Amino acid sequence: MRREDLSGMRPPRRVPHPLATHYDEDASCAQMLRGGSKSFFAASRLLVPVYREPATALYAFCRVADDAIDLAGDPHQALAGLCRRLDAIYAGEPFSAVADKAFAPVVVRYGIPRTLPQALLEGFAWDAVGRRYQTLDELLDYAARVAGTVGAMMALIMGARDPQTLAHACELGLAMQLTNIARDVGEDARNGRVYLPLQWLREEGIDIAAWLADPQPLPGVRRATQRLLAEADRHYERAQTGIADLPRSCRPAMMAARLIYAEIGREVERRGCDSVSGRAVVSGRRKLALLLRASLATAALGRAAGPLEVPVSVRFLVESVVDGSPPSLAPQSFAERTVAIVQMFERVAVRERQQRAFQPG
Repeated sequence: MRREDLSGMRPPRRVPHPLATHYDEDASCAQMLRGGSKSFFAASRLLVPVYREPATALYAFCRVADDAIDLAGDPHQALAGLCRRLDAIYAGEPFSAVADKAFAPVVVRYGIPRTLPQALLEGFAWDAVGRRYQTLDELLDYAARVAGTVGAMMALIMGARDPQTLAHACELGLAMQLTNIARDVGEDARNGRVYLPLQWLREEGIDIAAWLADPQPLPGVRRATQRLLAEADRHYERAQTGIADLPRSCRPAMMAARLIYAEIGREVERRGCDSVSGRAVVSGRRKLALLLRASLATAALGRAAGPLEVPVSVRFLVESVVDGSPPSLAPQSFAERTVAIVQMFERVAVRERQQRAFQPG
């Protein structure tokens, strides 16, 4: 697809669609964003409304989907329900929930392939079954689903369909998710969850079951957290070169997201990489300074010197867009929907068995 500097162009034309629900006039989605992610909300304020409104609708659907699985008594049943909601969205007949009605015109207008939100739901399902990750590569597979997908969908909203730009957007999502994991090590452990690669913890001599029973900021856990932040920084640096490929009006917001989330990592480091005793927070004043810095920094952005090697973990996301197939708006048959749900359950069940095989006792 062509690359273009959209700074002098008018905002994208609103495509009339019978699903239009005036999501730009509905404050519900914005309230979800404000309450759910203060860092992302701060960065989004730099987006002009023509991009901020669909981005907010996207976030609202992601938030609702995450909560639906996370809070469900039966995550498999919740996942099946979300698949039905996604069916309805892509069939042009969304459920009455505000987030669904807001997201439906977004997938049409911006050509978001179903693979992206479907992969997001799969990542949420992995969370619901408490999946753990043996290696960094496995963790990146998870991050690709719960965050790389969002990066790809954000890029599409901003008019980017070039493979390299999409890959950069996915990597920004990876980096942000790794930062979140590094920040929340203690909180996750107290909930019986561990996202740090188990291989790293074993290399540090950590008895994972004993540590989860009594989470402490052990030196080995701190070193593993530092390794994860270093990996996040590597993805931030690679992702930053892709910001120059976005429309000028979008660059400050994306740079702000990159800087604010990276600053969370710096706060973790200032605490000696102890994310167990407390949670690192970036102050409102510091966020404001980073917003200002982002607006200035975008003027000096340079494009990547050569082609980017797309990380294996996000390759399927990029390929789902560049295949060129538009999102399916026709309702899936009952058989097709059933097969899709069963296949997802099978993938989750296999990973549950794999996880149990690595757990002591």
